[in-house]
Amino acid sequence: MSFTESAQDMRDELIQLRHSLHTTPELGLALPRTQEKVLSALDGLPLEISLGAGLSSITAVLRGGRPGPAVLLRGDMDALPVAERNELPYISQIEGRMHACGHDLHTAMLAGAAHLLSARREELAGDVIFMFQPGEEGYEGAKHMIDEGVLTVTGTPPVAAYGMHVVSSMLPPKMFASRPGPIMAAADVFTVTVKGRGGHGSSPHRAKDPIQAGCEMVAGLQSMVTRTFDVFDPVVVTVGSFHAGSTDNVIPDEARFEATVRTFSKSNRVLVKRRLVELVEGVAAAHGLGVEASFGMGYPVTVNDPTEAGFAGRTADALFGPGRYFVTPQPVMGSEDFSYVLEEVPGAFVFLGACPPDLDPETAAYNHSPEALFDDAVLPDGAALYASLAHTRLGAADAGLGG
Repeated sequence: MSFTESAQDMRDELIQLRHSLHTTPELGLALPRTQEKVLSALDGLPLEISLGAGLSSITAVLRGGRPGPAVLLRGDMDALPVAERNELPYISQIEGRMHACGHDLHTAMLAGAAHLLSARREELAGDVIFMFQPGEEGYEGAKHMIDEGVLTVTGTPPVAAYGMHVVSSMLPPKMFASRPGPIMAAADVFTVTVKGRGGHGSSPHRAKDPIQAGCEMVAGLQSMVTRTFDVFDPVVVTVGSFHAGSTDNVIPDEARFEATVRTFSKSNRVLVKRRLVELVEGVAAAHGLGVEASFGMGYPVTVNDPTEAGFAGRTADALFGPGRYFVTPQPVMGSEDFSYVLEEVPGAFVFLGACPPDLDPETAAYNHSPEALFDDAVLPDGAALYASLAHTRLGAADAGLGG
């Protein structure tokens, strides 16, 4: 049978695993219950399994029937600190936690791919690394797994790496999308503390108001972005937190705000850091205030290798027929720690539309929403694409990727 047919035969098992993971979401790098469920799902397969030392990761290696290189497939497993607001028979049972980004689907699809490829182990001219990763949501889980050796577990680095991400809106149901080059942004954090001198609200001239200066800074950040950076190499700066004062008639000593900074090029990532600091220091100096500004570097840009992105698209077309895959013209401003893998290994990151068919992708709740919903029907397709990418890439390794 084809991968699609075999995956459809596994549909009930994939849904059962996904629902089980959804009911018990775990956060960060420590996912003991998730790890246990994945190990159970892999039980009996001809895999070499190793567990993380500093995190609840699972690295599973399938040795092919013939010698050859390695290909890596990655699925992230962690949830978010979000209180679910859905009516589902498998709703989260852990208060304040939810698989709001679809990582439960990624994990089930990758486990499904392990079953599909194990059944064809003798056909593989090389090895497959299944990377079950905790801590994607802000904990650099991919970087931790790289530090613990996921890229060298077979003895040589993989020649290609593939990741997938479901979206609960934006894409039509069951559509795959990717692009060559940058596909997701770098995400950094800019933190500013404006230091003034407190006083009575009725006499602002006797104080040094950090709120007024802070507001000027926030407004200035937006003007700076539009007047400094090319719209075709976009930069986004969004202030999501601003805290100052405790009551209406007291000018506080300090005001503090935080912004997320998104970029797609290394040059802009360096330049925006310098310009942000210059701006807040200049505004503070104009008001006679002090300022402390820090720039926390987060996930780098997720960059698809053009050859591997093209290969992923051709593989999807061959597997599902034309019309299920398209090249998205624009990257996404979200960020991904699969970027750390793609900094070391050429590969591709692919989106999969998982909006339920009774909802409109244009208006459905997006990933990270407490009302985000994902369609179980995409599970067999995701598992089949994972498996086909590895199977075809290893088969093509000696001759190149071709046309």
